[in-house]
Amino acid sequence: MSENNLNTLLFGIYPYVCLMVLLLGSLIRFDREPYTWKSDSSQMLRSGQLRLGSNLFHYGVIVVILGHFVGFLAPHWLVSPFLSPTMHQLLAMIVGGIAGLIATIGLSILIYRRLADPRIRLNSRKWDIAVVVMIWLQLALGLLTVPLSAFHMDGVLFETLTSYVKGIVTLDMNASSYMAGVPLTYKLHVLLGFTLFLISPFTRMIHIWSGVGALAYLFRPYQIVRTPQTRAKEPIRP
Repeated sequence: MSENNLNTLLFGIYPYVCLMVLLLGSLIRFDREPYTWKSDSSQMLRSGQLRLGSNLFHYGVIVVILGHFVGFLAPHWLVSPFLSPTMHQLLAMIVGGIAGLIATIGLSILIYRRLADPRIRLNSRKWDIAVVVMIWLQLALGLLTVPLSAFHMDGVLFETLTSYVKGIVTLDMNASSYMAGVPLTYKLHVLLGFTLFLISPFTRMIHIWSGVGALAYLFRPYQIVRTPQTRAKEPIRP
């Protein structure tokens, strides 16, 4: 297989396979196995390290994910009046680097907790360990791109990656061509990211959809809760 065909397969076809499996697999799992739609918390086994590690990881990774969406998918006409490509890249490096480091520290605590505690290790499936290790590697690759980006402060590489991501979202059949000359670290980061999408419907990562769905709570009507004390004060109706 030629290098061009391999590039098309990995960065032009594989991403859509991963996204389709993520969408259809999640719908099928929600329909057929709704009671497995959870994160399988081990809080009852030991809560101390879980609280610290989980908070650091989730707060950090949420900023990382939102930063990727905003940084790569924001329209050029919306960003250009405020940020030059170099400033945009520098902002992404600083915010993404700090958030990625916080998430990595938190996840490292969670991995140590899961592997070092005999009870938690015994209650962990192989997929649980594999998933957290894959996420840790993805965060590590993301952090490695920060010093690499410092050698490309003209903004060209950042614009190339932005064009690729937008091309995937807009179904541009030539999107893979943007990745042809991109350094290997970035390519591995992109491929592992899509692979995480691919495995999500079959692992505990499925609960990320619940986090997105939680936004609906911002728009739902108020929920009236009556305690025994308030019910006792209500008038008796015939």
